[in-house]
Order: sequence, then structure tokens, then C-alpha cells
Amino acid sequence: AVVSTQSTGCHGLTEKATNYYKLFITWTNEKIKSSFVKRNMFDFKHISVFERSYMNNPGPMVVFATPGMLHSGMSLNIFKAWCHDANNMVIMPGYCVAGTVGHKLLNGTRKLETDKGPVTVNMAVEYLSFSAHADAKGILQLIKNCKPKNVVLVHGEDKKMEFLMEKIGDQFGIPSFKPANGEQITIPCPPKVVASISKEAFKVVRSNGNHFDGLVVKQGEELSLLSAEEARARLGLRPVAITLNYQRPMSLDIAPSVALERLHTQLSSIISDQKVGPFKRQLDGSLSLNSVSITCRGEGRDSAVHVSWSLVDDHIGKTVSDILEECGEGLISN
Repeated sequence: AVVSTQSTGCHGLTEKATNYYKLFITWTNEKIKSSFVKRNMFDFKHISVFERSYMNNPGPMVVFATPGMLHSGMSLNIFKAWCHDANNMVIMPGYCVAGTVGHKLLNGTRKLETDKGPVTVNMAVEYLSFSAHADAKGILQLIKNCKPKNVVLVHGEDKKMEFLMEKIGDQFGIPSFKPANGEQITIPCPPKVVASISKEAFKVVRSNGNHFDGLVVKQGEELSLLSAEEARARLGLRPVAITLNYQRPMSLDIAPSVALERLHTQLSSIISDQKVGPFKRQLDGSLSLNSVSITCRGEGRDSAVHVSWSLVDDHIGKTVSDILEECGEGLISN
């Protein structure tokens, strides 16, 4: 705002903000809205839109400068027009970044370089704390209420921001940053997925050392971790059985039943260390463990060991097929 002995004027964002308050007065509290019956309280009687002609008004003048650092805009233009007169005054309303005209004035500089050349400052310079920014106490209270994962400080003196970062770390234990102008920072954001789990599935997780094979199902906004059977029942899907097969050609000079007997002995000793359980002999001569089935087909050079299994026992079927692939006839002949 600009104040003279004759008038008071507003300009720029002040003018626009005042117009918005006038327009959206119904968004204000009840006390302000109740006064609207008589008049719009934002329709100020003694404040009008600032005009450039005011810069040439006679008499003592006072500038309440916005932008408050005198780095650009109308306030800088007014300052350059009035700074020569000792009867005038500039009031700095808050913190000024180093290097700005406002910072130089507050530090006693009286000769400044401008786009119109050097100027001598004869006007009075005063400081008034009128900042709309929160102080350290206000920022800490905001962090306490919002509970953010990270804090980025973007405005203030370096030493004071360092102090505030220490306070944030001590009180809340969250990381904070103070990037310089133009500096890029990377904030790690590990994904966090929250899903419910049934009691039955949780029992499986506990019994398997926190390992669980299942599906994440989303219904509406809720995520659920389900076993295959639970997911099928909830989504109304028909079961689909997938069988995996592996065949290892071999040249055998023994009967298939004998080959399976030897294979049973060898597999029992090898996979006992891998905690997949013992294979059992079936009446048809095959070997089985859960859904895994091992048969021997053909004779002589046309022999082959066949392994089949379902997905639920994929780790067992893969173990057996890897052993057969690596050892071949040696597994049976020995």
C-alpha cells in the first residue's frame, strides 16, 4: 500500500486479492457475512486503486513496499522515484534475501545501482515485521499436525534453516532438506502397500517362515492378500489345473521297474537335504510326492524318465528335473 497526506492506494496483487475477497465474501466467517447486509466490509472507503500519477504528488510520502524486498514491481518503481527526497520513507515489511535492494537498504547502503543508473538514497528506511510466513514455532506446529514423511525448506537464511532442520530431526525424526535455488534433490519414497489377510492365510504365512504364495486382490479401495482358493471363491472363478511335464531320454539296459527302484533310492538321499519330503512307491510302480509323479517309459535306447507336477509343487518338480538333467543315466546306473 502507498500512503500520502492526500490518499491511500493499493496496486497489483493487493488490488486483485481485495477484489476476490469482495466477490467471495460468502466464504468468510459468520461475523463478516452478517455485516454484508449493510455493506461489503472489503469495500474500503479510504483506499482506492493506486495510479502512477500518485508518484508525482507533492508533500511527504511513505511507501509500505510490496514486493517487500524491493526486487521488482511497482514498489521498486516508486522507490526509485521517491528515494531522493529526505521527507519520504520506505518501510521494509519483513525478511529480505541477500542481494536484493531491500537487504542492501536494511544494511545501510545509500548508493545503489539501478537500471536507470546510480541513485542516492536520502529517504528514511524503517523495518516492520509484517511477514505472512510462519516462524519456526509455527512451522514445527504445522509439521506436528500434518505428520509429513519429509520436509523441504525453501525460504530463509542458511544458518536459521540449519537450526530448524536440527529441531525437526530432534522432535520428529524425519529427514529435511534445504536446496539452494535451482538445486535438484531426490527424496526416496519407498512404496507402502496395506492389504488385509484372512486368518487362514495368516496361519500359512506364520508356518512357512513369513513366506506366502498368493494373490493381491483389489475390490473397491480395499486390497486383500488371498490364497489361490480364497481368490477363486471371492471372485467366482472356475479352477484351472496346469500340469507341468519334463522328460529325460535315457538309454537303459534294465527294466523300468528296476530303474524306478534305483531312482527312488538316489532321489531319497539327494533331496532329503532340500526339505522336500520323501517319495513314495505307488502300486503302478511310479514314484509320487504330493502332485509330483515320476514314471519310466520304454526300454533300452528308447527309455525315458517322465516327471509331471502342478504349479503348487513347482519347487519339487523343478528340483527333480534339474537332478535328472544333470545326472542322466548315471543317477540310475550307480
